[in-house]
Amino acid sequence: MPAVSPTEPPIENVSDTARWVAVYRAMESDRRDALFRDPWARRLAGERGVAIVRAMPNGRALAWPMIVRTAVMDEMIASAIRGGTRTVLNLAAGLDTRAWRLDLPKSLRWIDADLPAMIAYRDDMMRGETPVCRHESVAADLREAGPRRELFAHAASEGETLVITEGLLIYLTADQVRSLAGDLHREPMIRGWISDLASPFLIQRVAKSWQSKLTAGGAPFQFAPAEGTKFFEPLGWREVEFRSTWLESKRLKREMPMAWLWKILGTFMPAERRREIERMSAIIRLERM
Repeated sequence: MPAVSPTEPPIENVSDTARWVAVYRAMESDRRDALFRDPWARRLAGERGVAIVRAMPNGRALAWPMIVRTAVMDEMIASAIRGGTRTVLNLAAGLDTRAWRLDLPKSLRWIDADLPAMIAYRDDMMRGETPVCRHESVAADLREAGPRRELFAHAASEGETLVITEGLLIYLTADQVRSLAGDLHREPMIRGWISDLASPFLIQRVAKSWQSKLTAGGAPFQFAPAEGTKFFEPLGWREVEFRSTWLESKRLKREMPMAWLWKILGTFMPAERRREIERMSAIIRLERM
């Protein structure tokens, strides 16, 4: 897989973001006190993934929110499975390896869905590795309503289903998210939905460093509803869990570089500003209403 040359954008398409994030999982896995271990992450990221991190401003320093997101979602998924989830549908799965690396029941059905090229690449790189549960790879363009609804019906055919959209919604428009949420709600057995969620404040912060490079690669950050999880309520989904990435980074001891300075500055900030920082990004769990 080619590396990034100085004359081309580090991100060429939205699928490149999967290689980018895989590098962060590899970085965490190398730690003695790793929150999770993904022995396949470096292989999946390849040279291009490493080159993307090097080319992005503060690429390594800004690994912490991705690592926190992965660890918190692992916890939420485990909780949902203990609560009766029989199928996990992982949308825009990218290079995720949870079906191989998590301690999952053998009877659990796990479906990874993504664009055909990404599914083919991940499956080829994982050839010979054995998933811990019943695993399916589905090649589908989630932008197409017909195939998307067929996929959702297929996933919900064996009982209570949990949907994951890790690192997906932020690349969509509000109308695309509405359409996705509506189609998920059409299936009564799709009971839960785990995702990350950005705020307008996060988009403003990112605009100073990453947004121009993401836009050049056709993958700008877009979805960041000012109303937070209330955006989903008219679509049939309500918040049952909200984990601030900022607060979770403290709990997990994966705080951003110079976090101590932000803590000092925070003592002089109005309460509303501190709340804005705490809620600038989160990992959320929704349930159907």
